[in-house]
Amino acid sequence: MIAEGIIKSVSGPVIKVSGSKSFQMHELVTVGKEELMGEVIGIDEDGAIVQIYESTEGLSVGAAVKGKGEPLSVLLGPGLMGNIFDGIERPLKVLEGLSGPFIKRGVVPPAIDTEKKWPVKFCVKEGDSVTGGVVIATTEETSSITHKIMVPPNVSGTITYLAPSGDYTINDVIAKVDQTDITMAQKWPVRFARPSKKRLESNILLVTGQRIIDTLYPLAKGGTAAIPGGFGTGKTMTQHQLAKWSDADIIVYIGCGERGNEMTQVLTEFSSLVDPRTGKSLLDRTILIANTSNMPVAAREASIYTGITLAEYYRDMGYSVAIMADSTSRWAEALREISGRLEEMPAEEGFPAYLASRLSEFYERAGLYESLNGSTGSITIIGAVSPTGGDLSEPVTQNTKRFVKTFWALDKSLAYARHYPAIDWNSSYSNYYTELEPWIQENLGDKFMEQRSKIRKLLAEETKLMEIVKLIGSDVLPDDQKLTLEIAKVIREGFLQQNAFVENDSYCPLKKQAAMINIIIYLHEKCAALIDKFNMPISVLKSEGIFESVIAMKREMSSSGEESDNYIKKIDEFYKTVIRKNG
Repeated sequence: MIAEGIIKSVSGPVIKVSGSKSFQMHELVTVGKEELMGEVIGIDEDGAIVQIYESTEGLSVGAAVKGKGEPLSVLLGPGLMGNIFDGIERPLKVLEGLSGPFIKRGVVPPAIDTEKKWPVKFCVKEGDSVTGGVVIATTEETSSITHKIMVPPNVSGTITYLAPSGDYTINDVIAKVDQTDITMAQKWPVRFARPSKKRLESNILLVTGQRIIDTLYPLAKGGTAAIPGGFGTGKTMTQHQLAKWSDADIIVYIGCGERGNEMTQVLTEFSSLVDPRTGKSLLDRTILIANTSNMPVAAREASIYTGITLAEYYRDMGYSVAIMADSTSRWAEALREISGRLEEMPAEEGFPAYLASRLSEFYERAGLYESLNGSTGSITIIGAVSPTGGDLSEPVTQNTKRFVKTFWALDKSLAYARHYPAIDWNSSYSNYYTELEPWIQENLGDKFMEQRSKIRKLLAEETKLMEIVKLIGSDVLPDDQKLTLEIAKVIREGFLQQNAFVENDSYCPLKKQAAMINIIIYLHEKCAALIDKFNMPISVLKSEGIFESVIAMKREMSSSGEESDNYIKKIDEFYKTVIRKNG
């Protein structure tokens, strides 16, 4: 029975409906003559409470509300990749063609092109027994992604029919499992996680090519990370870098409540950028969800669930998916506005009391999984947090810290000093290093682990020494402590700082990272020997220009790091020259 009611009151994106008690929680509804999309978010004694995903301007009391008998769901199938959707999976390119640059209300085209035909290659034969998640066919979705057509999770049985080889639309029946028709498309409710066989330990490094991340604060595939920072500290820029260079197979970029020009920048950059892994356009393995600050807040609230469900679909195919959510603060503000409209009791700073549980529901859907078909896939969530005034003690940041294991805190003083990524090495952390240790040892060796510890120790010592320098200056420090400050400067400027606009520095492979920290530690050891054994003043060491030479290696050294021996020889020559001149 389809539930029907009428509007009793309108408060922004929230309406109260009376006249029927048949509405279900999370049921999709249409509202008014224009059939605006909405979702039931509450049930009361008189009817239901509905949030509308479009502008409610002009809605009046007494307008009809009709239930659709299904929850808010996304359409899954070939054609998602390279597309851009709003928060409820409406394709923006199609909407522009239907209504121009300003989206008309009540226009809900199919998320995926239903007319396009896809060449299908079957992986099974008639008579085979299959269960949910089994791959029955493949098609080339883009030049970078092979789309695997799976049996829906709740279907199992024997294949009684396979269509002849050929090209089909997403709605054509290509197989039957017993009496159930199988097409290339399937639907899934966004607020419920797709099932999997088993959750695995996240013990594989997500290689990002950003030195401060990969070396000091690594993130595992299937892990969670937060990037908090005030305005202008580089949250979006950092996420762009991660989307461009991380070794995830697929990127889902969710522009949640950010400015429209930022999403325009993403589209412009991604369409022109060549994927270093495939040599094709980066958009060939990217899905964009744009729910900018001028779009309805209810759709903003739904956008991250839409994004995570699309990611789970590709995870089930065995792909590694990285989600960039920019930003969860704007999503939390949408929760706060809707909560206020519902007249709920506010918690800290007006946010609803269930903020923490909603954040946990989102982040817990990340992970490395064994899918129902036996393949291994992962979802890595990287969420930007935009605390007002850069205050990291506000509720969204603090609650996010409870559920993420990697925290890349952006510092405005670093950003204003043009040090990017502006990740503060004193307040950032990663809890994945223990889990990743076997992988790092296997791929980079024990020496890398030891040198990483030395790098962190030098940076920590610099922080302590700078407190003294601020009070009484650096002249009073002994030469060994002055050397610590110089080497820390080399680490900061020559290793941690990266230039996204310099081709050889924008992405740094792990081998080059390992070679660079090896050179820096070797320089420190040689300089320390000169000070300890020969009492060389730090001014003599600085006069040779060796520190500047090592800082420049980030631009001069190739991606393979093959020239590392040349820098070791240069340091040896510096060592001998200083002794010869001053010994």
